[in-house]
Amino acid sequence: MDFGLVLQTDPPASTVVGLMRRAERNGFRYGWTFDSAVLWQEPFVIYSQILANTQKLHVGPMVTNPGTRTWEVTASTFATLNDMYGNRTVCGIGRGDSAMRVAGRKPNTLARLGEAIGVIRDLAEGREAEVDGQRLRLPWVKGGELPVWMAAYGPKALALAGQKADGFILQLADPFLTEWMVKAVRAAAVEAGRDPASVTICVAAPAYVGDDLAHARQQCRWFGGMVGNHVADLVSRYGEHSGLVPEALTDYIKARQGYDYSHHGRTDNPDTAFVPDEIVDRFCLLGPVEAHIEKLKALRDLGVDQFAVYAMHDAREDVIDAYGERVIPALN
Repeated sequence: MDFGLVLQTDPPASTVVGLMRRAERNGFRYGWTFDSAVLWQEPFVIYSQILANTQKLHVGPMVTNPGTRTWEVTASTFATLNDMYGNRTVCGIGRGDSAMRVAGRKPNTLARLGEAIGVIRDLAEGREAEVDGQRLRLPWVKGGELPVWMAAYGPKALALAGQKADGFILQLADPFLTEWMVKAVRAAAVEAGRDPASVTICVAAPAYVGDDLAHARQQCRWFGGMVGNHVADLVSRYGEHSGLVPEALTDYIKARQGYDYSHHGRTDNPDTAFVPDEIVDRFCLLGPVEAHIEKLKALRDLGVDQFAVYAMHDAREDVIDAYGERVIPALN
């Protein structure tokens, strides 16, 4: 199992770079960041510094979207980083939640997202693709490689990930829901004539190591609020009891009253009071090292290839070191 570290690009950028270097020293193979231009600093600028200060770490957004940048710009940015640092990027992509809504736009449609996946990959790898009716190619790209991993929760998005993406990003660590969603992605891959094993499975969630469970929950409750924002979209689209989305995912948002993006991904998010302890425990990895290892082994048995640690809490260095010293060796 691979491991990644997920950060927000809060200033100073040197702190983000330093934490990514620490992660690489501890055996992490991936470095991810949020991508929301209004809320945080521009990640692609910072990726250049991360890549320059690491040797093998792969970097990318968790996640970008097809709306805030034109597709040829996104592809060219990835291809430039790959040319400079040796194909060490990965494009995590989704419909665009915070990045689009903070700017007053609606998230992209799945049809647009599906088209963008192929176009961005093709352009970044040197092939010709059509953008807004125009055939384009980046003639300077030689030997470029850009895996595109898609974030998804709902049935249509899961199907699209299985049909078109190189990887699937699931932003929660509940084994029951992981199993349900991985099966959906793999079934869609088979129906599309693809090898389901070719789709990399990445689970991303907060991890907090320690015996003070109440404090760990307090530090990670924001995640239930963030996931709840996506779940609310699913409920509005499919209904509360449609049978298309597991009620184990949708039931907990009944008391949700709204969401303030100025606190997106923050421990002080005031819009998380509706998130019960049970959801924090299910969606995150909390407790002593042994509890993390046990849950990660269960996820690995379900086909998870990478666990990406959301480190938006007061013990970022501690969790990186604990994973490097004990968790990663136990899983590999």
